Amino acid sequence: MKPTQHKIFEFRPLHPVHPRFKWVLGLLFFIVFVAVWAAFTLGGFVSPTFLASPLTMLEEGYLLFTEYNFIHDIGMTVMRVLVGFLLACLVAVPLGIAMGAFKFIEAFLEPFVSFCRYLPASAFIPLLILWAGVDEAQKILVIFIGSVFQIILMVSVTVSNARKDLVEAAYTLGANNKGIIRRVILPGAAPEIAEILRLVLGWAWTYVIVAELIGASSGIGHMITNSQSLMNTGQIIFGIITIGVIGLISDFAFKAVNRHLFAWSNL
Repeated sequence: MKPTQHKIFEFRPLHPVHPRFKWVLGLLFFIVFVAVWAAFTLGGFVSPTFLASPLTMLEEGYLLFTEYNFIHDIGMTVMRVLVGFLLACLVAVPLGIAMGAFKFIEAFLEPFVSFCRYLPASAFIPLLILWAGVDEAQKILVIFIGSVFQIILMVSVTVSNARKDLVEAAYTLGANNKGIIRRVILPGAAPEIAEILRLVLGWAWTYVIVAELIGASSGIGHMITNSQSLMNTGQIIFGIITIGVIGLISDFAFKAVNRHLFAWSNL
């Protein structure tokens, strides 16, 4: 009997892709995307006024770093995202756990949290400028508002899905409420909570750019606004790509930390 051969690629529903081939496919799409972009811009099909070519974009990016201190803008944006996101986590994770674990707290808070979840963070910017000015507090609060209610509700749903049989077994063995949460609910929900935080961190990047478009003197969003007034599409595109690259790096880092902390969840 011949040994079974593992195919690197097989096109059928839900069939997993070999890890090495997965990286090749992901890289291939970027290559195709840049090739099409270059063909349209360098071939003269699109005016440089509306869309810079990849080469022009790289040249403008070099100027941003060498002449316009773009590294400072990147640092300010990253700082705002991290501070706003961490503050949201400190508030939202405990509240989400409490809502998911205790139905009384859920009944009290869930309607308000669900209501706030649908409010766009950008709508608060005029109020936040009045309350906190145009300094860092206003931008951090935009990220906080955009993240905190999402995290609360998603963590609450995750915690509420804890296995009831394990909870009842723990009560039978004499555990109290604190022990149930610490030894039964949290270990089971922790991997999903970490995944929720990873997803919301991606949303936080959209909020910070919105916050920096108004009343900012630094940051990637501020640079994009200035470039738009000068019709410099090369710098605009470079700023957008910079956000994507930083977001991708943070996403990979979050995944790596989650795999290390919760390796047992994939067993």
